[in-house]
Amino acid sequence: MTAPASKRPLWTIVAALLLGAAALWGSSRLVWSATLRDAGVRGMVLDKQTGAEHSGALVPLAVLALAGVAGMIATGGWPRRVLGVVLALAGLAACWVAVDGFSFGGYPAGAPVGAIYTGRGLALLGGILVILGGLLATRKAGSMPRLGAKYSAPGERKKARDPDTELWEALSEGEDPTK
Repeated sequence: MTAPASKRPLWTIVAALLLGAAALWGSSRLVWSATLRDAGVRGMVLDKQTGAEHSGALVPLAVLALAGVAGMIATGGWPRRVLGVVLALAGLAACWVAVDGFSFGGYPAGAPVGAIYTGRGLALLGGILVILGGLLATRKAGSMPRLGAKYSAPGERKKARDPDTELWEALSEGEDPTK
């Protein structure tokens, strides 16, 4: 007899993926870089780029993490493990996007340095949460409940407690219980 599936790892994974998706989406809206550019007559202008403008991968990675929540709830076994690996790789890509081209100095005067650190840090945090959700999913895939599991056919037939109940079940199945 197998132990009943625990819901705690599933809810932990769902929470990590939802928070990771929210962090990635939020970081795509924040400032990621600031440079001075020549604006002709106006002179040098501070040009700021958001995370979505800097890297087009942030929003799709957030959507993938959000879709991973549905996949984690709906699947089980090997498909859930494969999805966990895909999510862990997506989280790794988000971490790479967050640290690629990052510098601790050399920003022009008036640049929102705090916002730049916050945007990239939030993307890094989101990537780490998606990695953790994916790795936990690959590790605990077999012990978590899945959608519709209570409606699946049981592995073995349960014995009836009462002889009269056995007779009625045999009649229900179309068998003659008197033979």
